[in-house]
Amino acid sequence: MTQIDADNQSTNLPIYESTDLSVHQSTSLPSALRWDDRGLITTVVQDVASGQVLMVAWMNVEALELTLATGETHFWSRSRGELWHKGATSGNVQRVVRLWADCDADTLLVQVEPAGPACHTGAVSCFFTTVE
Repeated sequence: MTQIDADNQSTNLPIYESTDLSVHQSTSLPSALRWDDRGLITTVVQDVASGQVLMVAWMNVEALELTLATGETHFWSRSRGELWHKGATSGNVQRVVRLWADCDADTLLVQVEPAGPACHTGAVSCFFTTVE
């Protein structure tokens, strides 16, 4: 995963990194990312401590800006047609540690510290069904 800088050149730094002391944020977002025709970008959410993939969701520009501004994940609900703050009703918020763009800048990886289960079923991860 790489950061796209203002000159559309890749670096080995995350787009966003939160530490106890500072927040590093790219000035080229969201224009450096490749949004789909609906204005969305696929977003993979990963537990930073375990490496487990927790969920896949979609962000629009506003969701990404809210995520960067608050340090907690926000997404665009395709089914409801509205923004949602992960954990706003359940308390299972996801504190963003790092945010990466893939090599094509069309998918985000958000590494988080989850406050609880990611899945609406109550499972830690949305990925618990084996396909055989």
